[in-house]
Amino acid sequence: MNTLAETVQADLLEAIERDTLTLPTLPEVALAIRKAAENSEVSVSELSRVIGRDTALSARLIKVVNSPLLRSHVEVNNLHTAITRLGVNYTCNLAVGLVIEQIFNARSPVIARALHDSWATSVAVAGLAYELCRRTHRLHADQAALAGMVHLIGVLPILAYAEDHNDLLADSVCLNHVIEHIHPIIGSKILRSWEFPRALADVPLFHLDYHREQALADYADVVQMATLLNKPVEQRPTLSALPAYLRLGMDALDPPLSAREVQEAKALLA
Repeated sequence: MNTLAETVQADLLEAIERDTLTLPTLPEVALAIRKAAENSEVSVSELSRVIGRDTALSARLIKVVNSPLLRSHVEVNNLHTAITRLGVNYTCNLAVGLVIEQIFNARSPVIARALHDSWATSVAVAGLAYELCRRTHRLHADQAALAGMVHLIGVLPILAYAEDHNDLLADSVCLNHVIEHIHPIIGSKILRSWEFPRALADVPLFHLDYHREQALADYADVVQMATLLNKPVEQRPTLSALPAYLRLGMDALDPPLSAREVQEAKALLA
């Protein structure tokens, strides 16, 4: 690691330790959706009114319902029917995840591209995580999708820092090194600040630990497998050799997902 990377990494870690790092806030519509979801008796009509305030989000949810993975013989063309088809819990988790895209913005074209790539990876992993949970019947598919959409959220403050520090912005190797080593810590901190449950807030910290041992599968396992399935085959380790593979019961899937199914899953939330 070069001197610049060491300095930046130390600065960010110190800011985390002192609680002075500026963290992104959850968009207002996401807060409204979460508040609605806290009412166990919320109706589809009530949730439609909350989500319907964001026309882009409404269109995205209708698109998800009509995707190759979820569509039925009748096309859905309105939000009320989309929510009915997905169910309230599914809708809330998917909607919160999709709204988070709103904070992936930047002034610099370089940072904007990096944020775009990060979000593209997040939604691809989210779609794969969703489909893995549907097939293995382990954990909740909607929570897995949300975990996938936020597993790289820690990249945002690092890129915001880079936008204000030209020396880091000009050194892509250094920037990527800092992101790789720091984003899991920052990501977990952001999710805790957003009051996400621990099962999701721990995902950034643990999804890259290929040798983690524990009794039961969790969302970090799902995101880990989805992240690896998102890579080209030649860049993946042997999936069946990983503890998460067995905890998720993926050995019962042959193959876990075909090449076509991987592409369809990746496109689910795009």
